[in-house]
Amino acid sequence: MGLVSFVLLGCDSKKGTFLETFESQNTHQESIKKLHDVIKKQGLTLFETIDHKANAKSVKMNLKPNTVVIFGNPKMGTVLMNCNPSMGLDLPLRILITTNYEGITSFIYTNPEYWSLKHNIKDKNCLVILNKAKMALANLAQEAGKK
Repeated sequence: MGLVSFVLLGCDSKKGTFLETFESQNTHQESIKKLHDVIKKQGLTLFETIDHKANAKSVKMNLKPNTVVIFGNPKMGTVLMNCNPSMGLDLPLRILITTNYEGITSFIYTNPEYWSLKHNIKDKNCLVILNKAKMALANLAQEAGKK
């Protein structure tokens, strides 16, 4: 019984979670624009923006606002893919901007610490880059989410 309680309590831990979520103070469209602006300001490459709601509408289905912004730093991404080519599955970076039924818009992205496990990254240089990516993603989401 004690072991079950310990395991269940461990599930509540935020350390090592795969997904990070930041609430935006802006509307869905404003959040996308602000994220684009912050990406460009940081000197990152904006590759694509995918509007899942528009794609759902094109097949006569409904979906709350759900947009993926794909961006990155090709120099850092290349180093990571040289550590393990499977990193190409998770690069370039991406942030999902989604709005729930209560009208709350959030930024959601994969915590790069997870990639060290998923892609068996052990190289110290690549682990440093993943840590920098973790901080950069948090900074981008927080900055884009401000009024």
